[in-house]
Amino acid sequence: MLGAWEYLVKHPEKLAGWALEHLWIILVAITIAIILGVIVGIYITGRGKEHMADTVLYLAEIMMTVPSLALFGLLMLLLTSVGLKAIGFLPAVIALIIYGQLPILRNTYMAIRGVDPAMIEAGKGMGMTERQLLVKVKLPLAVPVIMAGLRNAIVIIIGIAAIAALIGAGGLGAPIFRGLRNARMDLIILGGVSVSILALLVDAFMNQVERWVTPEGLKRR
Repeated sequence: MLGAWEYLVKHPEKLAGWALEHLWIILVAITIAIILGVIVGIYITGRGKEHMADTVLYLAEIMMTVPSLALFGLLMLLLTSVGLKAIGFLPAVIALIIYGQLPILRNTYMAIRGVDPAMIEAGKGMGMTERQLLVKVKLPLAVPVIMAGLRNAIVIIIGIAAIAALIGAGGLGAPIFRGLRNARMDLIILGGVSVSILALLVDAFMNQVERWVTPEGLKRR
């Protein structure tokens, strides 16, 4: 730990650069993952889409079991075949989006399906359309569970983003793998501790966001 602290004191700009790279990668990935996951999660809650929901969630579960290095390699091959840049930012972001889908999809689906039918019937009795029911009844009641899925996805993405340094994406994984190559324990500790602290800070921030967006009635309950 002492060696890692000494390196941080001597080279704070390097850690800042790695941290900014890491934050940029996870920001892009989680933004796209949230938009995609929530939209698909809402869509598969519709009537008559039970089989589609089972298929989508099953595929998301399968993708979570694929080792990150294998997925990075597959994406590099696919991107090369279509003439896109096969290393660095793009394959890293695509892989992180894929890994973030399961908790977002599952929690969105389960949250909306788990809304009290009495609340839905009350909304229908007030003359609400399906869209109004979704926006004014289902989503507000589903917020806590959906947010739990988002927090889980973000923590997963932060951790896997460190591995993306192997394909040139940079970030806080860079000092870890540089330390492994050069037997530098200070760099390994610096990178590992930084990733852990970042995950804790982001999770705490998302916990506060969850408090902000949760309806007051649910907070009292």
